[in-house]
Amino acid sequence: MQNMLGEFSWDPRYRISGIEDVLTPALVIYPEVIASNIDQTLKLLGGDANRWRVHIKTAKLGFTLRMLLDRGIPNFKCATTLELLVACQSGAADVLLAYPVLGANARRAREIAQQFPNVRISVLAENDEQVRQWRGSQVGVFLDINPGMNRTGIEQSGNDKIVALARAIADAGLEFRGLHYYDGQYGGVPEGERTSAAHRGYDRLLEIVSELERSGINVPEVITSGTPTFPCSLSYGGFRRGKFLHRVSPGTVVYCDASSLEQLPKEYGYRPAALVVTRVVSFPRAGIITCDAGHKAVSADAGVPTCVVVGHPELTPLSPSEEHLPLAVKVGATGPHLGEALYLIPRHVCPTVNNFDCALLVRNGEVESVESVSARGREAPLLAAANRALSVRS
Repeated sequence: MQNMLGEFSWDPRYRISGIEDVLTPALVIYPEVIASNIDQTLKLLGGDANRWRVHIKTAKLGFTLRMLLDRGIPNFKCATTLELLVACQSGAADVLLAYPVLGANARRAREIAQQFPNVRISVLAENDEQVRQWRGSQVGVFLDINPGMNRTGIEQSGNDKIVALARAIADAGLEFRGLHYYDGQYGGVPEGERTSAAHRGYDRLLEIVSELERSGINVPEVITSGTPTFPCSLSYGGFRRGKFLHRVSPGTVVYCDASSLEQLPKEYGYRPAALVVTRVVSFPRAGIITCDAGHKAVSADAGVPTCVVVGHPELTPLSPSEEHLPLAVKVGATGPHLGEALYLIPRHVCPTVNNFDCALLVRNGEVESVESVSARGREAPLLAAANRALSVRS
């Protein structure tokens, strides 16, 4: 991975002036790079901001959401009620809660929908129970289709079930808003094979659309494609011929990470906009140094190495532990000195951003502001009514 990112060996615009005053590990966000990544995505979409439903599990910051909104992007999706709340508070016009919420989580989503009646809020469903729980609410419903990722959704072969559920949505007095199809299982597949596999899935998806239309059910919107299959959706002609509005939902492209830079064509022009700054804190033995960016800072969910050390091809990140990130130093190389600041590109930026309460905004090498990572984590675990009752008992 380090060699494949050679063109990012060092860019002086990433350097922070006054780094000696920065507590590490620190999340650093570069607004000018974010702006460039947003513009590149819109260019790939023919300038049509309405075709992008940004997944804000990556962005997490109200600051970044407002940057997206300022560039005319009103449509988002999210995975938690806190992300939904922050999106609504930031001025989003249309938000899909793209996670199968039930019980208290569903009631909380209803509360947020009531609090923001001017925001077009949608949810996912894959069975009758999930449809019935939204009766009497103003949310719309997307049917979640399982593209083979086997995480959530209705199997693609279940045409009869899909048609029946679409009718059940109308029978419940709710609005059927379309199909959600997240084909995220192809991230580690080589580009050509990934495109072929994704296109076969899209063929099957359009068969579902046709079956719904033959049954007299209009499909207003079809959502596909996180970051790895974003190029696959751009090259699939069927999405341009349908009666429905097709939207893609990559979120990682906003900040970009080491995985995205490997998966996406270099000519797209994406650059990393979120780095983790760390310091060398130990030389435990010859050939190993340790910095303070373990898995509590840089997420390890995408495997080891968890990151790329910008400007240091002689360093290979090893398995992290709590606050510690050991790095192997190439034989014969000098390596950084004790206390030196290192800049890391996370392998998976979304959960990495979620590890931090605050982010430094850096422009032209200067820290411009400290911004809250306002959509990180989750809301307090009791609904308001239960919390009030608890307070009374206390």
